[in-house]
Amino acid sequence: MSTLEQLRFDNTYARLPPGFGARVEPRALSNTRLVSANPSALRLLGLTPEEARRPEFLEAMGGGRPLPGMEPFAMVYAGHQFGVYVPRLGDGRAMLLGEVRAPSGEKWDLHLKGGGPTPFSRGGDGRAVLRSSIREYLCGEAMHGLGIPTTRALCLLGSDAPVYREEVETGAMIVRMAPSHVRFGTFEFFHYTEQHVHVARLADHVIDAHFPHLSGAPERHVRFYAEVVERTARLVAQWQAVGFAHGVMNTDNMSILGLTLDYGPFGFLDEFEPGFICNHSDHRGRYAFDQQPRIALWNLACLGEALLTLISEDDARAALATFEPSFSAHFLTRMRAKLGLAESKEEDRALVCDLFALMAEARVDYTRFFRALSRVDAVAEMFPDRARFQAWAERYRARLTAEGSVDLERQARMERVNPRYVLRNWMAQDAITQAQRGDFSQVERLLAALEDPFTERSEHAELMREPPSWGRHLVVSCSS
Repeated sequence: MSTLEQLRFDNTYARLPPGFGARVEPRALSNTRLVSANPSALRLLGLTPEEARRPEFLEAMGGGRPLPGMEPFAMVYAGHQFGVYVPRLGDGRAMLLGEVRAPSGEKWDLHLKGGGPTPFSRGGDGRAVLRSSIREYLCGEAMHGLGIPTTRALCLLGSDAPVYREEVETGAMIVRMAPSHVRFGTFEFFHYTEQHVHVARLADHVIDAHFPHLSGAPERHVRFYAEVVERTARLVAQWQAVGFAHGVMNTDNMSILGLTLDYGPFGFLDEFEPGFICNHSDHRGRYAFDQQPRIALWNLACLGEALLTLISEDDARAALATFEPSFSAHFLTRMRAKLGLAESKEEDRALVCDLFALMAEARVDYTRFFRALSRVDAVAEMFPDRARFQAWAERYRARLTAEGSVDLERQARMERVNPRYVLRNWMAQDAITQAQRGDFSQVERLLAALEDPFTERSEHAELMREPPSWGRHLVVSCSS
């Protein structure tokens, strides 16, 4: 028996009471082929790249022949989309294949995206296209490489089958992995349908599985909510520090575990633009880069309302009140690290804010600037008004001197936290264009580079260059 066939499934979510979703049967695409298998994700399940190349792997992950123990299940949820409550969403083009207990003891959801219609498809075909599947496959690993909590991807499957979106595209599937795919919107569904017993059942399920230190505690629901607030504050601080815009922060796209969930129209900053909008459907800039902390807090308030049969309004307000100080503290800690500061001083906030004002005015490339800042004299040429930047640089040097900073040590610290590579939209589009011609090599090259974005390698030198003219100011559709 192969390692694949020995995977141990422990499908706790499918064992929840009726009403949490629906059992489904995935539908394989015609002529399905393996585009890429993620070696580091395979290892988490005790699998090897050789195992992923076997026909049995393709059949199991692509919906052709489920493994023994799999119980495909579509999860129901609701959500506030662009601020408007939608009462019933659910896994319309995704399904939980099963929950795998890895050799390490960790538990992983295997979540197939693009496996055909479910009861929650709302008339859709339940499919995904190659374009968006490549973006999600690569970005999950890019975020993981950056140390940001995220869903990950086990494999990417392609097909010649046509899928109809804004134009005819080819179908694809992605198997993503996470400890849980429960969302803020999962709680909202049960709250607004007045299934308050299920709100409690869901909360206790999540607590027992993912917050075991709270299991059975009298105040477990209050403490659970407070921890979700903290995790979300920390996550969004990490997004802001690395220059990541999610693009569609609906409550159904917010993970109860504080993971980056659902990669649709995301974008990493090229030029530093605080109001950067990466989603061309976001006409009013609700989910612009600089609005993400505010929207995270709004979404947490929606979650708090969904928990009001378990916690009091006063407790919910008290937990929400911790978001802004927590976010600010995490963000400033991240920015100190990006600046190579080893100590915390009161003037650091002003130093960061003034730098951002200069960067926004000069539209400086965010990632390239911070990577080069370890040698501060090397970045002055990025600013048309060099005198203003040099005035800031003198304050920065004085700040370093005040804490006795040693240049070589500081430079090494900064290079460990300021990436050389992020998944810019032009990089993803380049890989998509080649893949649509049948060449998947750029997908593999990007996967290798983004797995360790802090280490410079000569074979990835082109990923550090400025975006090509065609790749500037790309925005992405929600269509996938």
